[in-house]
Amino acid sequence: MGRVVSILMAAGLTASCASGSEEPQAKPGGRSFTVAAAGDVLIHPELVEQAAKDAEETGEGEAGLDFGPMLAGVKPVISKADLAICHMETPVGEPEGPFEGYPEFLVPPQVLKALKDVGYDTCSTASNHTYDHGMKGVRRTLDAMDELELGHTGSSRSAEEAERINIREVNGVKVAHLSYSWESFVHPVPEKQRWALNRTDTSDIKKAEARARDKGAEVVILSIHWGAEYYNEPGVAQLRLAQWLTEETGIDLVIGHHAHVVQPIQKVNGTWVAYSLGNQVARHSSPKGITEEGAIGWFEFRETTEGWDVTARYRTTLVDVPPEVETGEKVPDGAVVDHRLVDVQQMIDEPGDLSEERLARYRLAEDRTRGFLYNRGTPGGDGLKQLSLDE
Repeated sequence: MGRVVSILMAAGLTASCASGSEEPQAKPGGRSFTVAAAGDVLIHPELVEQAAKDAEETGEGEAGLDFGPMLAGVKPVISKADLAICHMETPVGEPEGPFEGYPEFLVPPQVLKALKDVGYDTCSTASNHTYDHGMKGVRRTLDAMDELELGHTGSSRSAEEAERINIREVNGVKVAHLSYSWESFVHPVPEKQRWALNRTDTSDIKKAEARARDKGAEVVILSIHWGAEYYNEPGVAQLRLAQWLTEETGIDLVIGHHAHVVQPIQKVNGTWVAYSLGNQVARHSSPKGITEEGAIGWFEFRETTEGWDVTARYRTTLVDVPPEVETGEKVPDGAVVDHRLVDVQQMIDEPGDLSEERLARYRLAEDRTRGFLYNRGTPGGDGLKQLSLDE
């Protein structure tokens, strides 16, 4: 990342936002498609324990692990999108384990099946944890994704694979997905295997976009692992890189990860940038509240006479974390007893027999996430709105 920062600082770039004042004219017979993108998939040991508990109850899952119930809450949103993109932060191990948490993650491959079942089509895999277990971990992860026909970009098993571009046809539109990350200082990729991880470099990103366009991509989406952890405001390096990306490339959408908390979604030079969508699913050893809150970014691409017009929506998510309840203790009515990824707005709209305490927690997540998302936008939020499932 140092090269990126030095280049951008030398250029004197600063962050700005812009939103067009004139409504683009729809192209007669123009195409359209929707994209759903969510935050980090970070499987901590507590979530592996939950998957084991769920497998006992469902009788499903390989090697006694079922992540389906944990992730099912977002299926109505994710499965609705024409293209759904996840961020698989860590390498996977063998189905039977052993598994590891922070700082050298090795997680159950069974979570990939749950992601596919929820509706994800493809995932970014470039992160500071990509090389936690070397090339063996990289290969195992991508092999498992290939077996499930879950797309991937950001890491590679060979130099030849690193040159390929993940292009999918979505409603008749060729959409390319790129993924880049800063590199771990603990587990750097050996120079002879530099191709294993797409390291953030402005020149490389620009060349990858050009390759995507040469291969027929009409839309290019970039997932990028950047910023500082646990800060709800993007840092200077993020702002400068967002400025460069939206000025010097034709990338149509930027999706950010790594902060583990929600950061703003705003237009920069007319291009939507989601600085961080928080965690899609995670269970940090010391939950902070904001680390369990996330957002699904929803982007509708509409073909116009001048190119692509993109509107942005969002849906708030929360990982419900059960309290520590000793064996035999009566669980209070309405209390959370399992780790569950929930669609916050749905829980507020259809509370059922939820306790007032739980509803208050969901309202807090909704209000706080909204504040973070809008924190850098124009007074109108650049047009950012909450997604209604009826749209």
